[in-house]
Amino acid sequence: MIEGMKPQFETRLKEAYVIWLTTVRADGMPQPTPVWFVWENETFLIYSMPDAQKVKNARQNPRVALNLNSSADGEEYTVIHGEVTFEPDAPVPTKHAGYFAKYEKGIGDIGMTPESFDATFNLAMRIKPLRARGE
Repeated sequence: MIEGMKPQFETRLKEAYVIWLTTVRADGMPQPTPVWFVWENETFLIYSMPDAQKVKNARQNPRVALNLNSSADGEEYTVIHGEVTFEPDAPVPTKHAGYFAKYEKGIGDIGMTPESFDATFNLAMRIKPLRARGE
């Protein structure tokens, strides 16, 4: 369990389709981006295009924040601080059973095939949570 994470957060993590990843550009500007993810082994797995701005940012500063969409009134929210590592030897997204099961339909919905998705989003980012806060 992540330090500061309440038990209901894990349920929200397992049910969430998108999580917001915030990295910081070299000029200090935060860059929030919605991303697909899998919560596994108490880490987050995100696939990205290798030349994406979030990757450039994370290579310069591996400290990131993740947050789930809050409830409509803002009463329920989750913010997780973590650290990114890159996994160049990770399987491509469609060969990761949990990831592909979660996003197979979404891949088609954005007009991609499994092959084109694998070719485009072929960099695995692993985020180890350091602490969490929220209600």
